[in-house]
Amino acid sequence: MKELKQANEKKVKLIPLGGLGKIGMNITAFECDNQIIVVDCGISFPEEGMLGIDLVIPDVTFLIENKDKVKGIFITHGHEDHIGALPYVLKDLNVPVYATKLTLGLIDLKLKEHNLIHSTKRKVVKHGQSINLGIFRVEFIKTNHSIADASALAIFSPAGIIVHTGDFKIDYTPLFGDTINLQRFAELGKKGVLALLCDSTNAQRPGFTISEKLVAKTFRNIFSENKKNRIIVATFASNIDRVQQIIYTAYEFNRKVVIQGRSMVNVIQVASELGYLTIPDQTIIDVDQMKSYTDEQLVIITTGSQGESMAGLSRMADSTHRTISIKPGDQIIFSSTPIPGNEKAVSRVINELAMKGAEVIYQDTHVSGHACEEEIKLIYALVRPQYAIPLHGEFKHLKAQQNLAQAMGIESKNIFLLQSGNVLELSEKEANIAGQVKAREIYVDGLGIGDVGNIVIKDRQILAENGLIIIIIGLQKTTNQILSGPDIISRGFVYVREADELMGKIKQLAFKSVDRCLSKNISDWGKIKTAIKEDLNDFLWKEMKRAPLILPIIIEIDS
Repeated sequence: MKELKQANEKKVKLIPLGGLGKIGMNITAFECDNQIIVVDCGISFPEEGMLGIDLVIPDVTFLIENKDKVKGIFITHGHEDHIGALPYVLKDLNVPVYATKLTLGLIDLKLKEHNLIHSTKRKVVKHGQSINLGIFRVEFIKTNHSIADASALAIFSPAGIIVHTGDFKIDYTPLFGDTINLQRFAELGKKGVLALLCDSTNAQRPGFTISEKLVAKTFRNIFSENKKNRIIVATFASNIDRVQQIIYTAYEFNRKVVIQGRSMVNVIQVASELGYLTIPDQTIIDVDQMKSYTDEQLVIITTGSQGESMAGLSRMADSTHRTISIKPGDQIIFSSTPIPGNEKAVSRVINELAMKGAEVIYQDTHVSGHACEEEIKLIYALVRPQYAIPLHGEFKHLKAQQNLAQAMGIESKNIFLLQSGNVLELSEKEANIAGQVKAREIYVDGLGIGDVGNIVIKDRQILAENGLIIIIIGLQKTTNQILSGPDIISRGFVYVREADELMGKIKQLAFKSVDRCLSKNISDWGKIKTAIKEDLNDFLWKEMKRAPLILPIIIEIDS
């Protein structure tokens, strides 16, 4: 009994490095007795103002600084917001990765692209199986989500049991695979659960999430009503069950299937090889074979349901796709819901498709993969945690789950709305935020990782919104007298040929700014450039209510 009492007095630290306050970039660390395990390692997609940014990854400085303590990374499922950052993190943190078979298959695709497949230890875990890693034991529990092989995790630590739901919903009638293992959640609840970390994405939605069977019925209706039109379906590449539905329905209606989008092709190949996708013989054809078939014989499955500019459907919509053009009468099915922040991009693509004469369908063509209010309540009723930590979502989603937890009898003092980087220390006796670690967003732009920060983004926004003015001035090397210029170059600000008077004023003002500095014996070029920028900023704002990026360039001239 004495040993048990001492164990119960142990503390575990819960450190979310992402996944709070926004959709995506999910990653959480757990630390106990100087040992750390990590759950998920995802990306988020750039917001509208992040010009030129390809994706956003979490700052894992805390993990790298404590790499000797990190034992491994456990992945709940194969969506980008849970696996996308792995290749970037594993370059600096070479630890084992544990996941179910399909999830690991999708991870392997990424590791191959980044030449990390041979240097990374990976282990396939089955539902119901546990992994012992240092002082932690992690059990994978079957859940339902919009991708196969999704898992919740039961983390057994010296301080107590922590249940991490991952992204989940409760689907009593899934089209493929088994239902969520509610019995195991109940068994853990009887044992006593220290903390529940629960998906908050749909915590504001009443009732239950609709079963995937509704979408299957909708697809059959669309196919049966459009026997003379080509059908194009845009969905997430990782939504294997949805892709399977489309392929089965196409086969039932004697249609051939064309796959478009690199990620869609890769995921279908992996899922098929691992046995998660069944493709009837001669159902899928190459895009070059489309000309051998009529419209009523074709279905195209493509990426681009989120309006991504380089995805298949977007390129069809703006007529830049190399092989597929939108025709009047095409039936375009959006089988997804826009991720927050993507609504404008999706709307733009829909408008472009409609202008080409296509009919866009999105009613009852998608169901969420996330639990609504009643499903979240059911998990709380089964698990009966001492502490509740809402995860995965914007603040409004986390707040909604806080209200649900209170309705289920969790005391408000035992519910924690965390921010990324908070260090929450838990024990059976108490819980409190015991510190803060670095947890920021790192931008990936092409091959550059972290070399574009907020200052660069701000400059890009100014360039995009207001343009650029360059002022070139030549100063004598010995006396600093003006020998040439100011010459004015404008890009994205005004059309220079029609703004001679304005260019003249800018040139005159820049000359006065330099002359004023030199008359005060100011020879520091940095101060001269600052004076030019300040004077021109004031002038242009008063004159035009515009604030372009002003870039003075001083050239030293020998004479």
